[in-house]
Amino acid sequence: MKKERRSVRRRQREKKSIRERIGSFLLWVFEIAVVILFAFVIVYFFGQVRTNVGQSMELTLSDNDQVLINTLAYRAGTPKRNDIVAFKPNGSSSAQTYVKRVVGLPGETVQIRDGMIYINDKVLLEKTNYPAINDAGLASDPITLGVKEYFVLGDNRNNSEDSRHADVGLVNSDYIEGKVWFRISPSESLGWIK
Repeated sequence: MKKERRSVRRRQREKKSIRERIGSFLLWVFEIAVVILFAFVIVYFFGQVRTNVGQSMELTLSDNDQVLINTLAYRAGTPKRNDIVAFKPNGSSSAQTYVKRVVGLPGETVQIRDGMIYINDKVLLEKTNYPAINDAGLASDPITLGVKEYFVLGDNRNNSEDSRHADVGLVNSDYIEGKVWFRISPSESLGWIK
């Protein structure tokens, strides 16, 4: 009788031990899945890498600087004036990504005359002292932006292919990939982008 009770208790302890091990294993699997999901969300929304090509964003960004973009920023809101955005010109999936600064917002009228940017017929006063613009391009005449259109310029205003040129033109919000927020390469220039 005592042997039977001990045997029953031993089997119960073994079953309990197996259940505890299975429970621990399932908890471990769940924790790993949560970490992987969290890492995926962070990388997908905040860690996509784009490369700035050319000198059009000098002095802010140099040729071949690698930057991170925030793809979530414009799902929750819209680009603001002075944001630096990454976009595909004319929505072409095969084109290289362009990186430029937002100057004109939907519904505004943009014009460049006498080397200055005018928004709704008023001079745009920018915080950075950019040189006078030598080539107004398409913006020599007033351009009124549609409800989803943005006018973008490179910071190197006299050496930039941007909304002043037909190859780029106005940028539809559907073609904006995200907000440029952090430089990751070269390592000596690592940091936040303004």
